[in-house]
Amino acid sequence: MKKIVLFTAFVMLCFNGFGQVIPRFNPDTIKTIQLDSAVNITSERLSVETFIRAVTTDTSFYQAFRNMKKYSFVAENSIYTYDKKNKVTGRLYRKVKRNNAAPWLEYLVKQDTGKLFKKNGKYNLYTVEMFDYIFMNAYQSSYSSESAVGKSDGAIAGYKDKLKTLIFSPGRPVKGLPFIGSKTEIFTANMRQYYDYSFFSGTYLDSIPVYRFKVTVKPDLSNWTKDGLMIKELTTIFDKRNFEILGRYVDMKYSNMLFDFNVQMNIEMGYFGEEKLPAKVSYQGNWNVPMKKPEKASVLVLQRDYRLGKGK
Repeated sequence: MKKIVLFTAFVMLCFNGFGQVIPRFNPDTIKTIQLDSAVNITSERLSVETFIRAVTTDTSFYQAFRNMKKYSFVAENSIYTYDKKNKVTGRLYRKVKRNNAAPWLEYLVKQDTGKLFKKNGKYNLYTVEMFDYIFMNAYQSSYSSESAVGKSDGAIAGYKDKLKTLIFSPGRPVKGLPFIGSKTEIFTANMRQYYDYSFFSGTYLDSIPVYRFKVTVKPDLSNWTKDGLMIKELTTIFDKRNFEILGRYVDMKYSNMLFDFNVQMNIEMGYFGEEKLPAKVSYQGNWNVPMKKPEKASVLVLQRDYRLGKGK
């Protein structure tokens, strides 16, 4: 049960957007894309298969996170926690400067209010604990560190590879995840009958020409069938010039006898010089595990001022 709780929290932290409405703070970032029109697949020589192949084989999206280790940058992290009535119960805000030379962290701002910590100093919610593990550990080392998996960081670290699959290789099965491991395979022949596919032409950040490829659950399915589909939406933004992924939005909702969750996550990249690097990560979600109090949280991560060499 403890492993399920830990991994559920790990997944919850990693999936925000605008698909399902959770009536509270929503750090929506998908609006940075302005759509022009539907793509004419005949003239553009594009097809659903083109986009599915690109989604399942792309490595540049994950590489952008790995490339962070070469840079100094400034990061702002905001976390909000909520009660059953969606009233804010805690807030954590940190602004840090990462130096790639050491690497070391300089806290420019560090504030917390509300009920974020237990009496022993540990975080009150698994969601916040997972956030701290993923991002603060990444700032001090790198997203590509493999040495800690299954060793010094205990059970949480053992799920890094599963987390990477969910975020960076959507559509593939997640081995070792009970009850929902195969539900991520939304591009198999059997699963395609439940989803609609669409792609549009648009502009990202006012200047970058992009395609938006959107996979959504078909609206005319029975409620029973819809409830059995974990991934409700997967939207991917491609740079037209090189067909690399600039953004990813995932909307997931599922319930069984062990847990239920409703979570969304949006990740956006930006170009810093010629390098594609993470710029925004937004998350919000609800999750519940038996014998644990329900957790509700929102997270917004902003990263900017990337510089090669020692940060100033």
